[in-house]
Amino acid sequence: MKSLQQDWFANVRNDLLAGLVVALALIPEAIAFSIIAGVDPKVGLYASFCIATVIAFAGGRPGMISAATGAMALVMVTLVKDHGLQYLLAATLLTGVLQIIAGWLRLGVLMRFVSRSVVTGFVNALAILIFMAQLPELTNVSWHVYAMTAAGLGIIYLFPYITRAVPSPLVTIVVLTAVSMMLGLDIRTVGDMGKLPDSLPVFLLPDVPLNLETLGIIFPYALTMMVVGLLESLMTATIVDDLTDTGSNKSRECVGQGVANIAAGMLGGMAGCAMIGQSVINVKSGGRGRLSTLTAGVVLLILVVFLGDWVRQIPMAALVAVMIMVSIGTFSWDSVRKLREYPPSSSVVMIATVAVTVATHDLARGVLVGVLLSGFFFAHKVGKVLHVGSRAEEEGRVRRYTVTGQVFFASADRFVAAFDFREVIDKVSIDVSRAHFWDVTAISALDKVVVKFRREGTDVEVIGLNEASATLVDRFAVHNKPEAVENLMGH
Repeated sequence: MKSLQQDWFANVRNDLLAGLVVALALIPEAIAFSIIAGVDPKVGLYASFCIATVIAFAGGRPGMISAATGAMALVMVTLVKDHGLQYLLAATLLTGVLQIIAGWLRLGVLMRFVSRSVVTGFVNALAILIFMAQLPELTNVSWHVYAMTAAGLGIIYLFPYITRAVPSPLVTIVVLTAVSMMLGLDIRTVGDMGKLPDSLPVFLLPDVPLNLETLGIIFPYALTMMVVGLLESLMTATIVDDLTDTGSNKSRECVGQGVANIAAGMLGGMAGCAMIGQSVINVKSGGRGRLSTLTAGVVLLILVVFLGDWVRQIPMAALVAVMIMVSIGTFSWDSVRKLREYPPSSSVVMIATVAVTVATHDLARGVLVGVLLSGFFFAHKVGKVLHVGSRAEEEGRVRRYTVTGQVFFASADRFVAAFDFREVIDKVSIDVSRAHFWDVTAISALDKVVVKFRREGTDVEVIGLNEASATLVDRFAVHNKPEAVENLMGH
């Protein structure tokens, strides 16, 4: 009961107002993403209404906005072009099923492997992409558009000094729309983006053959949308966690996204996921609870179906001003100021994530490059934390090596190189009580050391293996198996 109160009714007024702002900002984006995907604008608008409404109840992160997104739209372009809308709806349903399975398998915990540098790079790249997406609205236009956009930014940043009772982006949209209508300005409006639907969505199942051929067509797209959708949603959840200083249930978010996409597919909508831009608008406008997400979805439907004549009059300049505010607020300016203070590896990861994401307009590729680079730098760093010391014992007849650190694929060569195989002695003792062997490569390195010493006629003793390392040695090593050693010695 306490959770219900906290998630839904702890911030009613701000949630309602923030939801209204988000709903207005969702309209042109949903239409734009529909155009990118090559489908009718109502497909994106119905999807945004449905996903936002369902995720309010099913999601794992209160206050986060999910709807039709550009990242998902880019994935489905070829499917729509080659096979049509019905196959897109089928792929949307399958995407939802795969996301639910991912949630049940708790794949959300994989976010632990995404470093802070990757998240920062993701955020900065998204801020740049959001800003770049506004540029077409600011090129080859009359001076009125620039004046309206500048006025919009002025209201957004100055109005909070007067009062914070009403979100400044909402005031901006209302004021600029009123000015545009009163002066009869000839500037681009929401109505110019595409035809708004004039009826409520209806329940339907995709009109496709239920056979393996259909599955073969839609599965690759559904799998890609599942990965892109969950990646963007979980990254957005992490960012909103930081903005609001609260936690979220990542596995529940995966399942919630799946349920929302299934619902969208059955109402004639395209697949979607969390939207960082709209989520930031929501948080900056005071939205914190599930009520803000529900309000955004419901108000969006009311606006486009019942108040379409008014919504069509909203100048794009007003929404451009809001989105520029979002891009400025989203970008981590601190990460640029402290670029020289951070370790070089962290800065490289952040810059690479930004560069790949902006160059490809593909968030998944950018994050993948960032994660791979983070893993490479981490392995390189840990691989260097290995020391092999030695001392002579029993009047020089015995050499005792002491290994300290982590032995794995990145440090295996350094481990082997630390031993002197040409020293003429009776016995070698290798103390690994302060070391840990992590993988098959490490065990292979230990085999190589032991066998090389034995080839030189030196007795070898390995002491101090911890339980985990000993298990790997028992399973994969050959130096402790006489017949295998004979084969190696023969070679």
